[in-house]
Amino acid sequence: MSVAAFVAPLQAATPGADPLAEKVAGDATVWATGQNAFSFPAANLPDAERTRFVIGNSFFKRNWVEAPASTTARDGLGPNFIARSCAACHLHDGRGAPPPWTEGLSDQPPLALLLRLSVPGVGEHGGPKPDPVYGDQLNTAAVQGVKPEGRVRLRWEPLSGKFADGTRYTLHKPVYEIDQLGYGPMAPDALVSPRVAPQVIGVGLLEAIPEAEILANAKAQADAGGAVSGRPNRVWDAVAQREMVGRFGWKANVATIAHQTAGAFLGDIGITSTTFPNQNCTPTQTDCQAAPAGAHGTQPELDPKTFEEVVFYQAVLAPPARRAAGSAQVLKGQRLFAQAQCAVCHRPTYTTAEGPFPRLTSKALSGQKIWPYTDLLLHDMGEALADGRPDFLADGSEWKTPPLWGVGLFHDVNGHRRLMHDGRADGVLEAILWHGGEAEASKQQVLRMKRADRDALVKFVESL
Repeated sequence: MSVAAFVAPLQAATPGADPLAEKVAGDATVWATGQNAFSFPAANLPDAERTRFVIGNSFFKRNWVEAPASTTARDGLGPNFIARSCAACHLHDGRGAPPPWTEGLSDQPPLALLLRLSVPGVGEHGGPKPDPVYGDQLNTAAVQGVKPEGRVRLRWEPLSGKFADGTRYTLHKPVYEIDQLGYGPMAPDALVSPRVAPQVIGVGLLEAIPEAEILANAKAQADAGGAVSGRPNRVWDAVAQREMVGRFGWKANVATIAHQTAGAFLGDIGITSTTFPNQNCTPTQTDCQAAPAGAHGTQPELDPKTFEEVVFYQAVLAPPARRAAGSAQVLKGQRLFAQAQCAVCHRPTYTTAEGPFPRLTSKALSGQKIWPYTDLLLHDMGEALADGRPDFLADGSEWKTPPLWGVGLFHDVNGHRRLMHDGRADGVLEAILWHGGEAEASKQQVLRMKRADRDALVKFVESL
């Protein structure tokens, strides 16, 4: 597949039922705006599956409580945790953000932003090697009788620059400080990487993109011989029990929604499942090990049926249709997006096949022409964004191209416009200015654009 094939859909509207690609999820697209824009099921979902969607939604939003409790259906929170429910981080099925700050410093604990931890070396199945004391992420809350792992403080350093027309801008670089460690110091060579919770819409459609298409993206970029040369991550999937191409997570370090869900229940809420039956307590954390388990001590705390309903719910959350797709300013921005080679990494369109676990998704998602604007590949994004932390095949400067659908609705849904893996960018233009590495040439084109062109480019991305 050539680079031209990536950008052709952007260069001219073609005859057909959807010439402006307003139906970003094909027949699954919903026409919605406002705070609940990300919370609707696929428009073509059968009635029987809509009932399943409602059930999964209730579990996604449910707050878990400490054990022992009078109910065994929702106890088992912790021992260490970040949130009490899935929806606490993915509020309205949307996107998290860093905590607010004043005068460059925030003491408010992050909720929808977590810190991944590891030490140099290779862990189980080729993944990161956890910190020996704190494991693979820092949990800032705990149940009674258990110490929180630590506190995160966040400060911001201003970075100033200007466009070719003289317009000045200021970016803010986040600096993370960890203190009040509950179990002594971290390893001296500990690696820390912040990750903000992404929007949940369209994940079932992304899971249904044929693996051959992702590999074709890498081949097309390599064959083009330019600076952009993405590569797939290959990761271990605990549900499929095999190595697969990564699609989810900021470094494409997760292959399926099922693995992502089981991992989040364990890591973020402290809820065990058949996929991950053991609590995330390291040998040093004796209070964590001694804490009571949910469901009267039986395993798992999350029963298989509930787990499957939560996975299904996420899989069929529908991306909303584009807005103002035919306006002159948006069409101009669309041309500039292609001209700046943004569409090489943010590949516009695919046709879906079937997901890896048919029982956990819907046939309604198959055979849909979708417009997510991602190649699902890893790219070197330069020193400014590097976290120095490997994750399977991803190195310390590589990040997955995130899908762009829904970007223009983040403020409606979650009240902010924070972008990038840690929410450092306030809006589309700042996100572009953080690009480097393989995307440096594209950023330089944007820096040379006139204000009217920059505004049009932003309006196009926000229409997706």
